Amino acid sequence: MSDTLLKCEVCESLVDEEDLFCANCGTEAPRPEGAAPTAPDRAELTRHNFQCDGCGASMSYDAAAGALRCPFCGSEKLERRADSRQLAPRRVVPFRVDRDQAIAAMREELGRGWFRPSGLSEQATVAQMAAVYLPYWVFEATTHTHWTADTSHTPTGARGDWAPLSGEHRGRYGGLLVGASGALTPAETAALCPFDLSAAVEPDQVDLDRVTVEQFNVTRKYARPLARRGIEQTEAAEVDRRYVPGRSRNVKVNVRVEGMSSEPMLLPVWIMAYRFRDRTYRFLVNGQTGEPHGHVPTSMLKVGLVVAGAALAAVALLWLATL
Repeated sequence: MSDTLLKCEVCESLVDEEDLFCANCGTEAPRPEGAAPTAPDRAELTRHNFQCDGCGASMSYDAAAGALRCPFCGSEKLERRADSRQLAPRRVVPFRVDRDQAIAAMREELGRGWFRPSGLSEQATVAQMAAVYLPYWVFEATTHTHWTADTSHTPTGARGDWAPLSGEHRGRYGGLLVGASGALTPAETAALCPFDLSAAVEPDQVDLDRVTVEQFNVTRKYARPLARRGIEQTEAAEVDRRYVPGRSRNVKVNVRVEGMSSEPMLLPVWIMAYRFRDRTYRFLVNGQTGEPHGHVPTSMLKVGLVVAGAALAAVALLWLATL
């Protein structure tokens, strides 16, 4: 697929040929003259639109689902937006983890790790919880990679400790996820992966009217470079793992990405806020697999004990060395 860039007819910002809307002003994007549609993306009229004054998240929300409160930051200052046309997902992965299972996953995660405060799992109280469908871009592409590296496996009789290697290979990527959330960080959306995309269904098979659905805040034009970077990082790791024997250094890859395509998809996430010792922390649970990810406090007392123990051990070693 080409990387043709067009200009928005209103604000003249650059628009990717696959984008339905301008990322700067929201105007419907122009199509190249005489060009056939490159993807079956479509727009839909969304109602009950809100924007959070606290974190800036844009979402559609049914008041029947509960109190109007931002699931990302907890703010009740939600500004009502007019009905508008938004990018529609092609597929949706339904929830498999219910509310009680998500809370259990959170408490199990809070109970792990010696450096966490004592009683954290038992004393943490869930202050807020919401089932949210997060937007993701799903990319696929083929690759042709040329690579070079140094290996510790040197030929017999070689004088140096390292020997150069080079090669090339072709690969194919599918199901590469790039978060399109405007409220969660890229690190958070990446940590929620993976999802089983084979379980995705058509949007009309999921009740999206009684849950919070975040709108696509990262356009395809900005998601594509992130997908390319992820492919390059994966290719470097694959070269190191599969093609370089022994220890390696100076692994370099030159990746040509071909036929990259993408589709918008909604994925299920439980977004929670829990309180512990007068502080609130955000916690996320993958709504399909139950895998947890979130902010967890550290016990400074336990950290201090470890530091003090290490210092005493160092002093004891020094004292023994002087005997």
